[in-house]
Amino acid sequence: MGEKKFNSQNESDYTTIVQSSAFQTLLSEKKKFIIPVTIFFFCFYFALPILTSYTTVLNHPFVGSITWAWVFAFMQFIMTWGLCMLYSKKAAKFDELAEKVIKERSRIQ
Repeated sequence: MGEKKFNSQNESDYTTIVQSSAFQTLLSEKKKFIIPVTIFFFCFYFALPILTSYTTVLNHPFVGSITWAWVFAFMQFIMTWGLCMLYSKKAAKFDELAEKVIKERSRIQ
């Protein structure tokens, strides 16, 4: 019986948090960042197998016997590291917004 009371209290807390403006701001800011970055990542990632399978664009030499396919493949590593560093910096802002949500929740209680 005590467990039901605990669960219903958690559900009402969750509903209150989800409806708060601070939480909505957090979700909005994360979506504004994550969705475009994810789309860019997938486009860049899948471009290599698509371009090498269906075109000869990347077969041209870049320097000596190194083709553009090798350059593109190496750039995928750089892109991944760059996006990881970008997200790490952006996560600090998300953490600040999450702190606002926590402060707002504790103020309500």
